[in-house]
This record gives sequence, structure tokens and C-alpha cells, in this order.
Amino acid sequence: MAGRGKSRDRIEPSFSGRDDRDDDDDFSLDADDRVVRGRSSKRVASKSSRTRQPERRRRGRREREGGSFFGFIRLIVYWCIVFGIWAGIGIAGLVVYYGSRMPSASTWAIPERPPNVKITAVDGSVIANRGTTGGEAIALEDMSPYIPEAIVAIEDRRFYSHFGVDPIGLARAFVTNLTTGHMVQGGSTLTQQLAKNLFLSPERTLERKVQEVLLALWLEQKYTKDQILAMYLNRVFFGSNAYGVEAASRRYFNKSARDVNLGEAALLAGLVKAPSRLSPARDPQAANARAQVVLQTMRDQGYITDDEVKTAMSQTPAKAKRYWSGAGHYVADMVMDQLPGLIGDVKEDIVVDTTIDKTLEKRAEQSLNDVLGKDGAKLDASQAALVSLDGTGAIRALVGGRDYADSQFNRAVTAKRQPGSSFKPFVYAAALEKGLTPFSVFNDAPIRIGDWTPENYEKKYNGEVTLAAALAKSLNTVAAQLVIYDGPDQVIKLAHRLGIESELQPNASIALGTSEVSLTELTGAYAAFMNGGYKATPHVIRRVTTADGSKVLYENTYDNPPRVLSEAIAANMNTMMMGVINQGTGKSAKLSGWQAAGKTGTTQNSRDALFVGFTSNLTTGVWFGNDDGKPMKKVTGGGLPAKAWQEFMVAAHKGLSPAPLFGNGQFMADPANSGFGDQPMASAEPGVAPPLEEPTTIGSILSGVFGESTDVSGRYPQAPDRPKRQPMAPTHGGPIPPADVAQDGGYGDGDALPPGDIGEPEPSPGGRPRRTTLLDLIMGQ
Repeated sequence: MAGRGKSRDRIEPSFSGRDDRDDDDDFSLDADDRVVRGRSSKRVASKSSRTRQPERRRRGRREREGGSFFGFIRLIVYWCIVFGIWAGIGIAGLVVYYGSRMPSASTWAIPERPPNVKITAVDGSVIANRGTTGGEAIALEDMSPYIPEAIVAIEDRRFYSHFGVDPIGLARAFVTNLTTGHMVQGGSTLTQQLAKNLFLSPERTLERKVQEVLLALWLEQKYTKDQILAMYLNRVFFGSNAYGVEAASRRYFNKSARDVNLGEAALLAGLVKAPSRLSPARDPQAANARAQVVLQTMRDQGYITDDEVKTAMSQTPAKAKRYWSGAGHYVADMVMDQLPGLIGDVKEDIVVDTTIDKTLEKRAEQSLNDVLGKDGAKLDASQAALVSLDGTGAIRALVGGRDYADSQFNRAVTAKRQPGSSFKPFVYAAALEKGLTPFSVFNDAPIRIGDWTPENYEKKYNGEVTLAAALAKSLNTVAAQLVIYDGPDQVIKLAHRLGIESELQPNASIALGTSEVSLTELTGAYAAFMNGGYKATPHVIRRVTTADGSKVLYENTYDNPPRVLSEAIAANMNTMMMGVINQGTGKSAKLSGWQAAGKTGTTQNSRDALFVGFTSNLTTGVWFGNDDGKPMKKVTGGGLPAKAWQEFMVAAHKGLSPAPLFGNGQFMADPANSGFGDQPMASAEPGVAPPLEEPTTIGSILSGVFGESTDVSGRYPQAPDRPKRQPMAPTHGGPIPPADVAQDGGYGDGDALPPGDIGEPEPSPGGRPRRTTLLDLIMGQ
């Protein structure tokens, strides 16, 4: 018992020998440090674990959350690297694959630029450029410095720093297009654009893009930056069929790229983005708005200052002319038609020096438009043509129609029409070669040749008249009699000798100009009268050289023409044709202070009206009519054509000292045979009218040809069937419609009568038809 009591009060031993359990320095074991057995110990351990578990979970959660974020980033980086490696491998594979489909780099070469034909006037100024590009190539240092600056600023600002491909530009374009949702910017450099233009098709495929990059890298290794830029500027498309800055500058500003100002350079640079949509010929406002953007970009990049921007904005280019407008393009087309026959195929840039005087060309175009604008509509005349040449045949001005932009058909060169009475000088010249003189007398009276009965314009007759008077009044009956005297073959031979190249029909109606000829060849044949009897072959090409002038490919040889008329006949024909202007049907063509000669011509129902005349300086032919053959309202050669001829010739001779025509307006005789006709002309002193021949009536003349009878209806061959009229070119280049030409000139009863000139109304005081009186018949008026 006692033992149990002591046991109950047992004091645990202590290392220090004193009871200080509450002292902080005592060493003791807590429940967690003891190895206990039994349920009581488990409960203690479980309780301790529960108190520490939330804190561990919180600490683990924080560790796991931080580790997951950085792990995700690490994962992204990892897979990006993996994707980049595979993408690089794939791109390299594509490059190798598409590169293998290209020719070997050792065979790469810049393709030749399509050859350009530069056509210039006598003063060296450019008339037009012909060829695929539309303009010549010029060196970078020769063009306006604003042009390359504007192109680099708006198209490739890092051109001089990248290696052919601009990664920064590509990234910028990608981001911009991605944010806007559509294509706004392109990432191609100027080098890439040049590579595409030189070697590749415009299709948008991965293969083409890869090849473009490879070619751009090759260009950068092969050429300098300036060379690449020059090639680009001379080949890039600027709209309106203009390739290169020179073609575009002449197309839109009518000047060389050497002379382009800042505003114009900005407009050109703006066109590259969308040449057709931004063309100033199509939408001037859009073109100018784009030019403003280019100017601002140039300022931002330091190429120009604010003051220069203001100046450029005040120099906004005017609206461009319509595509290829101006009569000079008729000349350019004529040149291009003739070049293959002179030098063969054009394989390099060449320069064609022409005989054209640009001042005369503009005046010729203006004169036709003035007359058409004033009287064309009310007289149903819609078209006109003009050709003017000097005594050597050099064409100084040529206008093929009213407006080249509306119709490119050249009515001065390509079209063939009946010349009407303007063909009569060849009939008269043939008569002089056979021995007649300007004073030979014929009877202006009704005459019948087969089934053909030619009549004068007014259906009046003058009785006995001299050849000079008959030509001045354009009497049809006398011309018909002369063909009988000459013989159609002789007339045709003379016309061909003087320069008519078209086929002429050997029939009686040739006296009235029924065989069709071109205005150019007719005018050239007249020049033989003007120059004293030498052939004047119409020509427009003077010389052809390479672009640098180092090689002459062609030079004309028309400086030593053959004589085709005797001096006496040329002088007499000039004097006779002076009467046409001074007293006859061509009074509207008179020139103050200048001797002038010429002849009017009008075809059936006024379908065609012509005036061909000359001074000692120029021979000029003018035609008025309609492309579809529609008759005009009583328009004769002495009307609209003579007026246009007079306006042009006054302008062409302004400031020149008047000089007389060959022969000085006096009749003369050749004491010897002319060498061209069958009979010598009656002898006479130069400048003195020869005596009248005995007999000189039509009866006596015909008696020597056909016998005593003057009825030649049975001796002269029947007139052929009426020839079909050569159709005119339609205004807009479509199929050529046949023209239904009604012949109602009063030449007989049958439809098979030859068409002919209906003559020219004889000018009379007050504008009334002149009556033929008995005194007129007696005096031969």
C-alpha cells in the first residue's frame, strides 16, 4: 500500500537536479520526438499532421502554379524552335526544288529591251516613238533627278541598303495586310519587281515568288544599285502603252524625262502602283492625289523640303491628251510602213530623221480643222487630208485625217480616190508635148465619144477657147477632145513619168480624172511642174541611224532626180495653172504677194473635192470628203479645199521673201523637141507668146488623127463599164463598206457610162452662173 502511495507521488528525475520544467532553457522532448506506442501516440501524430497539411498544400500549389506558367513559355519556345527548323528545312527544300526547275545561273542574262524607233523632225525634235516600249532608254544620270528619288521613296525606301529582298519591308507589309484584312502593301523590292518584269510571268504562284527572290539575289550580285534602278525605270509600265520613264514622260507631258519637274516626277512615280487606274489620261484627279502622297513621302524621307512640296503642288500637271493624238502620228505610221523595205527588221534602237517640219505640220492640221469646224457640218464634209512637199519631193507636212485619236486611217497616203479635174494638167501637158500651145484654140461645144457625152458643170458652152482658158475654166469638153488628140496611152505615160504610180485606165474618161490615185502621189506629180520639170518622188525618211548615231543604216538618194518635162512645157503649164487661181475656178486660193498655180478637182455628186497647187516654195494637195462616200452639199475643189490650202500656205510662207514660179508667169516655147512627146512645140522666143497655129480648131486637129470626119464615135473604143469606186476606210477601223455610187452627171442614157468630174463652176460676179453670149462665142470666151 505504502509502496503504491509513494509510487503515486513519484517525481521524475531531472538532469539538473532542480524542478525547472517551465524554464525556457530546459531540454525536453515533446510528443513528436518520442517513440510511443499505442492509440494515444497515433492521435497525437494525426493531430500534428492535420495542423501542418494546409500550409504544405498552399506552398505546393504556389510552386506548381509558378512552374506551370514558365513551363508553358518554355514549351512555346521549344515548339517554335522545332517549327522554325522544320519550316527552314521546308523552305530550303522549296527553294532547291523550284531553283532546280530554272536554267543554270551561268546562263542567266538580261533580255534585250525591245527596240525603239525614235522618229524626229528636221529640227531634231521628236515626232513620235514606235516600238513595244513606246520610248527610248535613257541613262540614270541623264533623266531628271526627281524621278529616281520619287520612285525609291514610294516603292522601296531601303533600296540602297537591302540585298535584293527586304525582310523589314516584308514584315511591315505582312502586319499591315493582316490588321487591315486585305492587301494594302506589297513587300517586293524594286529588284524583285525588275526580276519579275525581266524574266517571269505576272501570275501569282509560290513558284514564281521563289524564282523572283532567287533572281533578285542574282541581280544584286551581278549589277550595281544604280544599274538596277536604271533598268527598272526604263522598263516599268506606266500605262497607256508607255514602258519606261521616257515613253511615259512624252505620253503624259509631251516632254523628255530629262526635263521633268518635281510635280511631274511625283505623278509618274505614283502611276507604278496602278498604271491604268491612276493614269492622268483617264482620271487626272486620282493621279494628282497619288502624286500628293508621293510628295509627302519624299519630304518625310528627306529628299525634298516643305517649300519644294508647296512649289510642286502648284505645278500640278494638266490633263494628259488623248492617247496618241496629233497629226504627227500619221507620219509615224507612214515611217513604220516603209522601214522594213529600207533596212529590214528593226533589231536595235534606231533614230529615223524625217523631212517633216513640225511647225508646218501643226499649221496644216489647224487649217483643216478650222475649215471643217466652220463649214464642215453644214456642207456634210466630215474628213480632210493634206500633204505638202518641196521641189525635191521631201514631205514637209502630212495630215491623214481630221483627228488621229478618232481614226488612224491615213487618207493622204492609203486612200485612193478619183482626182476629178485635178488630173487635167497631165492631159494638157501631154497635148503640149504633141505640139499644141497654150494658145491653140478648141471649140467648147457638145461632143459625143461612143456613148459618152461629157458636159460642163453649168451645162453651158463657150465656143472657141484657147487651151489656157479651157484649163482655167475647167471645161470638160475640151479635156475630152484633148484625150482624143493625145491618146489615153500618152496621157498615162506622162502621168506615170511625173510620179503617178497607181494603175490608170486607158479610156476617154481619164480626161476627167476617173482613175483613182492617192493624194500623195498626185501632189508629188504636180511638184514636177513647180521645180521646172524634174521628178519629185514623195518621201518622208531622210536618214536612219543607230541610237548613238555611230552607224548610218539608210540615207535617201533623191537629190539627183531625172528630168521628166522640158523647161518650156513646165513653164507653160505653170502659167496656165496660174490662170486657174487668178481668173478661174481656184480664186479662193489666191496668195498675196506670191505667184501661185494649181488646179481644182471635184468628183461625181461632190463625193470628193480637191485642190492641188504650188508656189516656188511648196506644192500642197488638199482633199475633203467623207469616209463612207456620202456626197457633200455642192462642195467643189474651189470651195473648202482651196480655202484650207490658202490658209495653210499663208501660214507656211509667213516671213519668207516672195519668189516667182518657174517661168515667171510667161509662156515660152521650146525651140527644140522636148524629148518626151512625139512632136516639137511651135518655136517662139522665151517670154513671148507664140503665134496661133493654122488651123487650130478641133475639126482641123481631129482631121489629122482620124481623117476628114470629126465624128469619132465609131473610131474611138467604147467607154468601159463604170468602174467600182474604191471603198473608203471606216472612221473607227471596222470593215470597209461598199459605196453605192450613183452616176447622174448627164453623160448619157446608160448605166455603163464612165464616172467623171462634173467640172468646176466658173466664178462670176454676184455668184450667178455666167451666160454664154454670141459675143462670147465669137471672142472665144
